[in-house]
Amino acid sequence: SLGVELTGNIGIKVSTGEAGSKGYLKADLIKPLVDMLNGTIIECNTAYPGKRNNAEDHLKVAKDHGFCDMGQGVEIMDGIGEFKIPVHNGKHLEYDLIGEGFKKYDSILNLAHGKGHAMGGFGANLKNQSIGIASRNGKAYIHSCGQTEDPNECWNVKYEQKDFIESMAEAATAVADYLKDNNKTILYITVANAISL
Repeated sequence: SLGVELTGNIGIKVSTGEAGSKGYLKADLIKPLVDMLNGTIIECNTAYPGKRNNAEDHLKVAKDHGFCDMGQGVEIMDGIGEFKIPVHNGKHLEYDLIGEGFKKYDSILNLAHGKGHAMGGFGANLKNQSIGIASRNGKAYIHSCGQTEDPNECWNVKYEQKDFIESMAEAATAVADYLKDNNKTILYITVANAISL
């Protein structure tokens, strides 16, 4: 329908949701699409403390939310490491740190839940491609606007909200450039679902 064919090993970047939260695309909503594509749900660990800042706990939350029972299951991409990709002409970031597992995917579906975010504004696909694909250390680097890769330090640095949003844009562009440079395909879909005031 969108004129884009996703081929090869397909990674589907979607937030699997924090334990106890309701602000994510539910597994039963996206399962038919994931199964049709026979894709893998791809995620990276969070920089903040919680149930998703290490691969083992993160996978348990994804399983509890029903994401492991579709397509090729779930991969926490930085559970096996991370790698740097360049940020060209960045104002805040010199590079982006993304999950090592990202290398193996030929096509990416950036499937985002359209919703507001206290720090990122209306992030949707932008946040999903920048923060979402960044490793735990990469998330710290983006959140600190390039000041630190340490998840324990990133919340203590000073920056303006616009700097954070620009950092997200730089990281998302780096991912797009990486995909283009490696002849990989990406498709963007934003779902407006369960919108609250």
